[in-house]
Amino acid sequence: MTAVTKTAPLPAAGVSYTQDFYTWTQEQGARLRAGDLDALDRENLAEEIESLGRSQFDSLVGAWRIVILHMLKCDHQPSKRTRSWAISIATHRSNAGFVLKDSPGLKSRREEALARAYHGARLEASKETRLPLKRFPLDCPYTLDEVLTRPFAIDPDDTP
Repeated sequence: MTAVTKTAPLPAAGVSYTQDFYTWTQEQGARLRAGDLDALDRENLAEEIESLGRSQFDSLVGAWRIVILHMLKCDHQPSKRTRSWAISIATHRSNAGFVLKDSPGLKSRREEALARAYHGARLEASKETRLPLKRFPLDCPYTLDEVLTRPFAIDPDDTP
């Protein structure tokens, strides 16, 4: 037999989405659990659910942006290549992998995510390397497979 948790009745009006977002989320969750569907703020609730999906896409783009940034730095300044860059590549590849595992529906948007990631990485690479932006191609020079698997040695005795 499972225990039933009773929740305190919610006020009819509650707080507005724009007035206090945190309290609004708690009230909406409680109403949803209670089955009080008529009291839900459907429009804002739908927007927030869609926003969660967009944030997963943004997480994928962000992780790949860092991977590509360090790949560009390694390729354009090989004499300045560091262990830290290789570790960053490995870390952010792993983070992107978790995002894709948790949200497999994003697989159909990988090429779009790669293009967006490169756009940001290109600008950051120019800033961090102090090389002219035109040194970096307009379109991503790496395939998705390279971004995911190109080896970078973390330890000095490893060979990429």
